Amino acid sequence: MSLKKFDGINVVPMIDIMLVLLVIVLTTATFIAKGVIPLELPQGKSAKEFPREQKLHISIDSRGRMFVQNAPCDVDRLRETLKARDRQTPIFLSCDKKASYERFVDVLDLLKGLGFKKINIVTVR
Repeated sequence: MSLKKFDGINVVPMIDIMLVLLVIVLTTATFIAKGVIPLELPQGKSAKEFPREQKLHISIDSRGRMFVQNAPCDVDRLRETLKARDRQTPIFLSCDKKASYERFVDVLDLLKGLGFKKINIVTVR
């Protein structure tokens, strides 16, 4: 049995690995750059675009954690934030469809109790 002469290096596996790493880096960079809380919003047929006025965005994720303007908060901090706002401020409430309905109602009750009238529920089309 004779030995084959080694003429070159097969670079195809190395290129495959580099492409996979590139996809991972680009995907991760996209999520980091967005800086938003990942929510799976429920669908609504009468959804409208956000107006370009000053607004307050409240989010509830699938585990029931609350965020105000993408910053984590609890009910007491939310109450203090809302007390400092004008009652005509548009409020946009995003709630993950897997979140507890009770948490959503708690936030809605707090908003109504403090006298906010412009409450919008965020959905997807």
